[in-house]
Amino acid sequence: MAIKLLGLAGSLRQKSANKGLLRAAQAALPADVSMDLADLSDVPFYNADLGEKPAAVARVLAQIGAADALVLACPEYNYSLAPALKNILDWASREPDNALLAGKAVAIMGAGGGMGTSRAQYHLRQVCVFLDLHPLNKPEVFANAFAGAFDADGNLTDARLQQLLAEQMQALLKWSAKIR
Repeated sequence: MAIKLLGLAGSLRQKSANKGLLRAAQAALPADVSMDLADLSDVPFYNADLGEKPAAVARVLAQIGAADALVLACPEYNYSLAPALKNILDWASREPDNALLAGKAVAIMGAGGGMGTSRAQYHLRQVCVFLDLHPLNKPEVFANAFAGAFDADGNLTDARLQQLLAEQMQALLKWSAKIR
């Protein structure tokens, strides 16, 4: 049975290290596992007054619905998670009975400054509790985006982090199967 993952990066920059983490995780997956990467760049802020869902929102929500598990690349903005990532989770949580998120396994990773997004990831875990998402506890992936682990295009070049991401993806697959 093929497993489908969806990667969501909180950073909107094309050359983001967080998108680089997702690409590296994608490359580490076994042949029977696929991971699409969602594009959040055109998703508007959640607003119930909009009425009909904008096309960009509907597109990403369909991707979330089709995924067996989620991989969240969480940058840290002012000690918290990035607005783009929180925003798409807010949109998804408005579906009836929280059907897109409830019960799904989640891996969290992040690249940022000195502490490598640890505070943002902790905050994201708190959000996951309310959304009934089930974050993987270990291994944790915290990367310093400014210490030579990424090239100028945001691609991960650090072999130790690549191995850690491969371990995290294997753990996510086991965790997802366990809670399904």
